[in-house]
Amino acid sequence: MEKCKIFLGNNEVITDKAKIVGQFVEIGGEKYYQIQNYHEMPDFFMSIVSDSDHWMFISSNGSLTAGRKDRNNALFPYYTVDKIHDYKGITGSKTYFLVDKNDKTILWEPFTDESQKFYKITRNLYKSIYGNKIIFEEVNADLGLSFQYGWYNSEQFGFVKKSGLTNNNKTAINIKILDGIQNILPYGIDYSFQNEYSNLLDAYKKNERIEGSTLGLFMLSSIPVDRAEPSEALKATTVWSIGFGENSTILVSNKQVNQFKKGQAVEAEHDIKASRGAYFINTQIELEKNDTREWYTVAEINQDSTDVANLDLFIRNSVSLETLIKEDIDQGTLNLKKLVSFADGFQLTNTDLCYARHYSNTLYNVMRGGVFVNNYLIEKNDFKLYLWQINRLITKEYQSWLEKIPDEISYITLIDLAEKTGNADLIRITYEYLPLTFSRRHGDPSRPWNMFSIETKTEDGKIKYYYEGNWRDIFQNWEALSYSYPEFIEGIISKFVNASTIDGYNPYRIKRDGIDWECPDPDDPWSYIGYWGDHQIIYLQKLLELSDNFHPGRLDNLLTNEIFTYANVPYQIKPYSEIIQNPKDTVIFNEDLNNQIKTEVEHLGADANLLKIKSGDQIYKVNLTEKILATLLSKLSNFIPEAGIWLNTQRPEWNDANNALVGNGTSMVTLYYLRRFLKFWEEKFNDVSINEISVSEEIATLFQSFYSFFSENVLLLDKGFTNYDRRKFADSLGLAHGKYRSEIYNYSFSGERSRLQVEDLVGFIKLSLKYIDQSINANKRKDGLYHAYNLISISDDIISIRHLYEMLEGQVAVLSSGLLSTFECLDVLNALKDSEIFRADQYSYMLYPNRQLPPIY
Repeated sequence: MEKCKIFLGNNEVITDKAKIVGQFVEIGGEKYYQIQNYHEMPDFFMSIVSDSDHWMFISSNGSLTAGRKDRNNALFPYYTVDKIHDYKGITGSKTYFLVDKNDKTILWEPFTDESQKFYKITRNLYKSIYGNKIIFEEVNADLGLSFQYGWYNSEQFGFVKKSGLTNNNKTAINIKILDGIQNILPYGIDYSFQNEYSNLLDAYKKNERIEGSTLGLFMLSSIPVDRAEPSEALKATTVWSIGFGENSTILVSNKQVNQFKKGQAVEAEHDIKASRGAYFINTQIELEKNDTREWYTVAEINQDSTDVANLDLFIRNSVSLETLIKEDIDQGTLNLKKLVSFADGFQLTNTDLCYARHYSNTLYNVMRGGVFVNNYLIEKNDFKLYLWQINRLITKEYQSWLEKIPDEISYITLIDLAEKTGNADLIRITYEYLPLTFSRRHGDPSRPWNMFSIETKTEDGKIKYYYEGNWRDIFQNWEALSYSYPEFIEGIISKFVNASTIDGYNPYRIKRDGIDWECPDPDDPWSYIGYWGDHQIIYLQKLLELSDNFHPGRLDNLLTNEIFTYANVPYQIKPYSEIIQNPKDTVIFNEDLNNQIKTEVEHLGADANLLKIKSGDQIYKVNLTEKILATLLSKLSNFIPEAGIWLNTQRPEWNDANNALVGNGTSMVTLYYLRRFLKFWEEKFNDVSINEISVSEEIATLFQSFYSFFSENVLLLDKGFTNYDRRKFADSLGLAHGKYRSEIYNYSFSGERSRLQVEDLVGFIKLSLKYIDQSINANKRKDGLYHAYNLISISDDIISIRHLYEMLEGQVAVLSSGLLSTFECLDVLNALKDSEIFRADQYSYMLYPNRQLPPIY
């Protein structure tokens, strides 16, 4: 269609589309990534971080949410991503200019849709490569003006908005300014109330300005409750400004915005009730040619009466506020860089994009998993606190031992001291002690079910050592961190295996003070129980390989050392006979056990989450060999030849988009990684100097039953598996593991031990590898790729297989398996380039093809 001119009344609408360009630039001696004309792109979402507990999630259209610590301590309302995009012009920065030019007073509203319709503008977005600053800029060629504002973090002052207006004209120009922030939340509002009762909440809001000061206070007249009791709001959100001195008028609402836009005068506001919080600076300036005028708006949450009084005095009496603000922002940037540097996040190359990407990857890794900030130095007081959090009985028993430890001690020395005590529980807890900080769950407005909490400092301002995250996120990030701090690798491995269960799985979440699992909640559609099938093998395997590379032989000592445990998660996998009937409903939640554990945690500590021996209250302890066997036999119990590992624990693998595979799906991805796992242990057991290893009698019995069954059916490896053979395998392995599970669920371990010959372990591994290799070869596709997941159908006495479309994770996993030769790996890589998951325009890959689903009609 031929392009035509569009008018709004008598005014022509500018419809030209500007070119989008990305590049690195330098601002104030710091490198930023600039996107020119970002407004031509669909709105996108960004995270702005800090060295402290600030959080900010901001749309490219300027709308945002921000606060400290968690979503219940918000400066701007915490909504989901779509709503934040929709709140453009409602939440966050807002600016209006009345410009005197050519005998006219011209209204300019930067960053609005109207601005780009009627002015020739260029918009630039700048984000610091350190991730803690963002700047929006609009250049108005018609008016000869440029306006920019940026968001910055300050530990002392809170959230800082820095604004600047530049005159690009050849003459001075008079400008009236109304600039500020909107939709400010007062103290005392949690996430749920804001989202469910926001209209009612507005009625409780009270906005004040302190006379003779730029300081605005945003409060609630009282905390909204539906109870017959007083509920005072004793804190406030504070907002203040510098840059215009006494020549400015301060508004604490947006009630007079339309008056300003009409050219009418506005009056200072002191007390506004039942209105959303807003803070605007109104002034008039004459801006000389090529000159820039800057000003600051500073906001902080949760300020009590003493804080407010001190802040008011500080604003009135300080003569270099701008310098103090800049210095604190710079200190925050330096602190953030130090945190990232602890994890080797600075690697300078001649490609800006590469080192900026490496920095950001490292930053987000340590934000999830945490970082060690004192190298291997341990603070005794924090170790004592940790020991108390985990096991109070051990803490009391070894009080004198703790007192003899120096105030600061190296991690390795601390482990040596613990080992000399001979107490297996103390040794285990010491291994698991990881003095990490800066960690938080990976919640954000795109994943509101993950409720983050940024715990970086104690009440007295010291470093708070804490970490929390979903299993997969924590251990993926710890894997990368281990390259920087290899002495903690065995401690991380201990944390991993001690939190795995007798049936070979792991809880949903790992944290400093124990483990956590999901509990059923019929009112929450995101509440569900089950085990992810991918957690156990590859994440552990990479840690094992790191230990073997950095510390050859150190794992050997742990193979027979009984300092490891089983997590007592209150999930029970149903008997095989019930699984085969309904493989989508397979996990029972033991509410009585859950309540019992929660009660015991209050008295004992996190060790109450661990399995106890059949007779007595002692924590049941085993060696690393048994923990590896429990995981391996669990996976093999769900091995369906030529199909993969059966996903029958009510959860998929890492990709939640594969939820539909649960019960009907099998994973070749995990089977590929299981091969890598087994090859590692084949080499390890071949090299050890011992001939036998003691394990629990129940594990030994299960091992022998699997070994015998695999040996009896070895002829199938040559002729292949029929649907009847596959069902036979599933029945035999599933029944054996079900019998083992049932015994432990009901009675725990007996405490009896059996000795396994190392040569039998090697023989079983070699035999298992033959079955796995046969299945891998059977899953090579005609296009040269390998199947990632398959579907199975169970009926009568058969299990049949149906293959799915190609997926990237299957290729990554098979390349990692170690089965393919160099040339076969090249064939897979070439086949990937020819597949539908290759994006030639990005020279990269999608997880799976962009498939067109059939219409519903």
